[in-house]
Amino acid sequence: MYDIGIIGAGTAGMTAAIYGLRAGKSVLLIEEGAVGGQIVVSPHVENYPGIASMSGSEFANNLLEQAMNLGAGTRFTAVKAIRNEKDKKVIVSDEGEIPCKTVIIATGAKHRHLGVKREEEFVGAGVSYCAVCDGAFFKGMDTAVVGGGNTALQDAIFLSSYCRRVYLIHRRDAFRGEEHLVSTLKAKENVEFVLDSVVEELKGDDLLEGVKIKNVKTGEERELSVEGIFVAIGQAPSNDRFADVVKLDGAGYVLASEDCHTSANGIFTAGDCRTKEVRQLTTAAADGAVAAIAASQYIDRYYK
Repeated sequence: MYDIGIIGAGTAGMTAAIYGLRAGKSVLLIEEGAVGGQIVVSPHVENYPGIASMSGSEFANNLLEQAMNLGAGTRFTAVKAIRNEKDKKVIVSDEGEIPCKTVIIATGAKHRHLGVKREEEFVGAGVSYCAVCDGAFFKGMDTAVVGGGNTALQDAIFLSSYCRRVYLIHRRDAFRGEEHLVSTLKAKENVEFVLDSVVEELKGDDLLEGVKIKNVKTGEERELSVEGIFVAIGQAPSNDRFADVVKLDGAGYVLASEDCHTSANGIFTAGDCRTKEVRQLTTAAADGAVAAIAASQYIDRYYK
């Protein structure tokens, strides 16, 4: 039986593994996809303290190597559920049941995509899902933001400080985000609202060169010359499989505060899959450390 079973090998999960192992616990990392999570598609990581510049894949690989050198076990399989039994937790996977003293849910959240052709092709070559991560690379360029909530509005404000021009594309004629953010954007001369519109096509050869948009009311099509497009139409966690063991909020995120404790004793959470305001590499790493320390303390308390 493992001391700590970690579901998800992104930044939060691998940091949790490192801290758990350094606390003298046995740790298993369970991942159903690619190690590293969303950061692996980023060509440049320049917002993590102490790292001037590094690719996302290199960052993830370094974390994994560090965890494995400390003795982390790994298993690549899909997790279906967690069973909370009296003396242990059981992770139910496609490859069987895995008993653990504690569990850390670190499944992350996936950005919702536009769903247009060539979107995946242009990721890292003009398409981004994080303005804070990648906005500085587009200094002096023309960019677009897609979305109508607070994240999209905040992204457009952030980019307006770097970019020559920012188009804010939204499928409706009114924003879901806060009015004061809308007012801030209206006052900026380099921001143009493109309302009642959706992205139909991404254009360019190796790098993004423009987008074709369509007005959903008139059917009119228009092309915008942009070198970057930031998609901010929401994120989607995949925590429904854990709803019978931990409490989720209305959007499906695991309910937990900064202590990373869930509603179930011995089950913790870390990273983008939990309720939180800021979802960045630094906060994922912080969560991983907090969750692993909490899990280790739980083990020391209940498994003397």
